[in-house]
Amino acid sequence: MSIKFSADEILSVAEKIERNGARFYQRAAELQDDPKKAELLTDLATMEEEHERTFSAMRAALTEQERAETAYDPEDEIGFYLQAMANGHIFDPESDPAATLKQNDPLESVLRTAIGMEKESVVFYQGVKSIVPERLGQGRIDAIIKEEVGHIGVLSARLAEVKNC
Repeated sequence: MSIKFSADEILSVAEKIERNGARFYQRAAELQDDPKKAELLTDLATMEEEHERTFSAMRAALTEQERAETAYDPEDEIGFYLQAMANGHIFDPESDPAATLKQNDPLESVLRTAIGMEKESVVFYQGVKSIVPERLGQGRIDAIIKEEVGHIGVLSARLAEVKNC
């Protein structure tokens, strides 16, 4: 089983992850009665939208070589892992996390869910990074990981604030 994909496809998934995150936060904000909680969640949605634009710009900046060539796992070293991801067993970029939200879900619960989503995305990017050669945009994958780790830091700080209130 040799799975092939390009940096363009990975960045496309990154954009989808950010869209899902923005939709999650926006929906969570809509379901909050407390205006301060809604504002925090709206700010987080805006952050996700900014990151989607960042990934979109990275994708637009790909060279034709990066866009056309594929990376692959000829020894199937992580092929089973990627196949599990593709089947949604580890990470499902097609799922809509906003669909799980309910009216006035506790902010702590929303933030914990968001941190989990960010961690899953880091695991995804770490998995694909190991088989993307530098010439096909491995540095771009590093930038995505840095962005996602930054999200975890922001969310963790917000969670600490909520827990201390």
